[in-house]
Amino acid sequence: MRKSEVLAAESVACLNKALCHLKDIWEEIGIPEDQRLQRTNVVKNHIKGLLDMMITEEESLRTRLLSSIKSCRKQLDTLCLELQLPPFEEERGVTMLQQEKEIRTQVEVLVKERTQRMQQLKALTERDQDLCDTLCSDPYALDPNAVPSLEQLDGFRQHIASQTTEKERRHAEFVGIKRQIILCMDDLDQLPETSFEKDIVCEDQEAFCLSKDNIASLKLLLGELEERKAENQAVCEAHREKIQELWDRLQVPQEERELFSEHMVASKKKNLDALEAEGRRLMELKRLSMRNVTEAIRSEIAVLWEKCFFSSDQQQAFVPYFSNDFTEELLGLHEAEILRLKQHYEEHKELFEGVHRWEESWRLFLELEEKATDPSRFTNRGGNLLKEEKQKAELHKSLPKLEKKLKAQIDVWEQGQAREFLVNGQKFLQFVEEQWELHRIKKENEKLERQLKKSKQIEVDMLYGTAVRTPTKRRFLGTTTPSKTRKVPSVRTPGRSKPPLAGLQERNKENMGLVTGLGVPLQSARPLPGH
Repeated sequence: MRKSEVLAAESVACLNKALCHLKDIWEEIGIPEDQRLQRTNVVKNHIKGLLDMMITEEESLRTRLLSSIKSCRKQLDTLCLELQLPPFEEERGVTMLQQEKEIRTQVEVLVKERTQRMQQLKALTERDQDLCDTLCSDPYALDPNAVPSLEQLDGFRQHIASQTTEKERRHAEFVGIKRQIILCMDDLDQLPETSFEKDIVCEDQEAFCLSKDNIASLKLLLGELEERKAENQAVCEAHREKIQELWDRLQVPQEERELFSEHMVASKKKNLDALEAEGRRLMELKRLSMRNVTEAIRSEIAVLWEKCFFSSDQQQAFVPYFSNDFTEELLGLHEAEILRLKQHYEEHKELFEGVHRWEESWRLFLELEEKATDPSRFTNRGGNLLKEEKQKAELHKSLPKLEKKLKAQIDVWEQGQAREFLVNGQKFLQFVEEQWELHRIKKENEKLERQLKKSKQIEVDMLYGTAVRTPTKRRFLGTTTPSKTRKVPSVRTPGRSKPPLAGLQERNKENMGLVTGLGVPLQSARPLPGH
């Protein structure tokens, strides 16, 4: 039996005992039956009223519990729907009170969960709005009034993290570009003019809108400034080259140049102004020293003639070179000519350098050939003889390869330029063939000369009898007297340097003289010889 049932039985017993006690009191007092009945009815009504009141209160409690259960169930369903959770499953076999408590507790938990999610959503939305204001981007697509799911919150956090990273990247890019813009403006001595430029340079960099359009505009502005800066640098560099050239021609003292050294490096506006002023000053000095400058240019022209292997006819074609009327017009003609020659040399530099390499190799080859006829070389004990023979063999192999390479380069050049590539007024490959032919004829002449001497010696021996040979045999080997040569006439120019035409002619005049005694005319070209 439940304790509540025992307690109820005790209450009934207590009530019966109380009534019996009242009955004894009434009998002892002598209260009449009708009054006893009346008094008993009062007791009954009192107890009944008390019990009715208690029943009413308990029924009210039951009603409240049922109402609470209903309300909590409804709220719980709404919360599960808002939080995107599965419906709540109630525990079976529990009392109404336990059921109400369980449902109410679950409601409180979900209400707290919803509050936390909404607070997180609010914080994320505020952070997103700040990022949107800075990056000028659209807000994250999430209803700020609806309860987000855990997945939506995670997605929102990832979006915030991505936007934050993008903001940091753009901010770093902005700071870097801003620094370069300020440096460019400083180099150009330029102040911010437009509102956009003022926002960049003057405003707080944290308040600058880091939109894609603004970043693109920043890059565009930087590109324009760098282009102007590059133009200034190019102009300054052109002034520097001209100033350096005038310094050299006017023989300006080094001390005076060093005083101007600051402007020969930087390219700011003040440097450009200083360079322009110095250029004007030097031009005035140049005008006053026209003859010296013209002579200096002529020396440079003579060097370029030699580098470019100009023939005497090509040199004579520049008539102003031989004029002594030193005027501004004459100087201008010389300046234009040296610019043309420099451009000509740069355009064909690879070919000219190849010709120079062949020329040096050929000169060395002829020197080694000449040494081969010297009898004193056999007295050498230092190994030079072997080295020279090895070097001569290597040159004999490398020269045809170099000639073949030059032929390919010349063919390409002539196809592109639609004209012949001339060196000293003659096709270079024809000149090379002639040199090899002259070398071959020289060798044959030397051989014939040795045979002739030997024949004469035999005749002498046969005429006067056999003579005892002495060490004069070794001396005989070295008594070959080189043929006398006639120098090739060269064209003298009024300049200070040796005429450039003398280069190849002087180096090969011995071979040319052995065969013909005359200079070799540079006329036409034939294919490479099969040497």
